[in-house]
Amino acid sequence: MLQRNSVTATLAALALVASAGSAVAAESLNFVSWGGTTQDAQKQAWAEPFTESSGIRVVQDGPTDYGKLKAMVESGNVQWDVVDVEADFALRAASEGLLEPLDFGVIQRDQIDPRFVSDHGVGSFYFSFVLGYNQGKVGGNAPQDWTALFDTAAYPGKRALYKWASPGVLELALLADGVAADQLYPLDLERAFKKLDTIKQDIIWWGGGAQSQQMLASGEASLGQFWNGRIYALQQDGAPVGVSWKQNLVMADFLVIPKGAKNKEAAMKFLANASSAKGQATFANLTAYAPVNVNSVEQLNADLAPNLPTAHVKDQVNLNYAYWAKHGEAISAQWNEWLVK
Repeated sequence: MLQRNSVTATLAALALVASAGSAVAAESLNFVSWGGTTQDAQKQAWAEPFTESSGIRVVQDGPTDYGKLKAMVESGNVQWDVVDVEADFALRAASEGLLEPLDFGVIQRDQIDPRFVSDHGVGSFYFSFVLGYNQGKVGGNAPQDWTALFDTAAYPGKRALYKWASPGVLELALLADGVAADQLYPLDLERAFKKLDTIKQDIIWWGGGAQSQQMLASGEASLGQFWNGRIYALQQDGAPVGVSWKQNLVMADFLVIPKGAKNKEAAMKFLANASSAKGQATFANLTAYAPVNVNSVEQLNADLAPNLPTAHVKDQVNLNYAYWAKHGEAISAQWNEWLVK
């Protein structure tokens, strides 16, 4: 009997060890972003150091898909733990109950620029939509502002624009049509769509950063609207592309945790790491996207400055993502209707 009890105890102990080992192996999180060079940098700046310091494995996924995130939450089968989303979606998703409230006992809110933090999201980075162009396509006639997109005589070829109904395209159309930056909101949708109608047949649409880079570098698009960090990455690779910062449109991405995420505690720790001064500075140095942590500036590479939105404040237009969070769904309906006309 003693021997049998001893064997039973041993088996039980082994089971506990195996169970504990499984728990450790399962301690991971799924990180979703937009792919391409941006997600590569997020992996290098955040995921790899986080795994090294915490032992929590970060599984990369993507691209970000808002419909998929919403469907996961509503079905109760959430496969994503941390998702990089645009700021207006972060606000809207929070109002719809799709996101977990953040734990600011773990995340240091007081270190984040107040523009880029909310109860349900913390800034991933902030960036500018800039006018990018293929130098081989435009020759010596470098475009200066958004009006160039609508001048097909001076700048023949396709225009690459962001295909989603979110801050950027409608604003640049209105700016090109003569609306003053401080008079953009509320958006004159009829005027914006009328302006876009003039080049509709010349537009090719991109839905993710990697796709946008391919369009421009290959010459499939002569010029267009791009995230500034994607242009910087192309230039670092020697691609024949140029950029104009005039009327650069400032926007931000937020990191959020879907409601019902399976690894919420690990996700909170990941957000704390990603939004830290070091995490933000490392990411900025790799991408030329601006850091949201106010203590990151001193850690930035000096030669990076001309490629950051912070160096082009004079020419900036701030996109109103709170306006979009409130009106985005209605605008989206008009946008989708216009696309198929």
